[in-house]
Amino acid sequence: MDTADLLERSYPGRRAELKRDIFRKALRLFNEQGIEATTIEMIRAECDTSVGAIYHHFGNKEGLVAALFFTALEDQARLRDAYLADATTTEEGVQALVYSYVDWVENQPEWARFQYHARYAVTRGPHKDELAERNKTRNLSLRTWLAESGRAAELNEYPAELLPSLIVGQADSYCRAWLSGRVQGSPKAYRELLAQATWRSIRREPER
Repeated sequence: MDTADLLERSYPGRRAELKRDIFRKALRLFNEQGIEATTIEMIRAECDTSVGAIYHHFGNKEGLVAALFFTALEDQARLRDAYLADATTTEEGVQALVYSYVDWVENQPEWARFQYHARYAVTRGPHKDELAERNKTRNLSLRTWLAESGRAAELNEYPAELLPSLIVGQADSYCRAWLSGRVQGSPKAYRELLAQATWRSIRREPER
């Protein structure tokens, strides 16, 4: 799955062609030049369109950064929910959450790299409230799964809001190292080990 596939999923059809092109060029510039250093004029020149067209779609640079960030989050959530839907046990569900995170990052490294860099800007910027609302909607299926009857009995008594971070935390740490070049091994090569380690860390040990 390359960038074009992600954009086609998120913004299909001919009418969204310009938006996809702006996204594609902006993503590359943000990753190559940095979010702060990239200007709307640089993006306009790459897209061979007008500044007005970019502002029409996104309002300003902060709006474009947020739109890219939201697009990445939604695509990541689609894969997560697809994996989670196939899980029949709590352990399989935990594995699905780790596998989907790792697979998405390796399949979409440029989007993942941008996502890591842009997170601070979006969570502290003018679109932070929209992000909070989107997160509530995006994580509804995950919260529903965690709250299913009998689930708590299989897991340690951790706060519900902490569990998602505990589940993907180790995978997130390794994926960040891989994206930055600090490690060479493919995240997918270690996804089973990461899932096993996660399950051991959050499952409730049977009483003896």
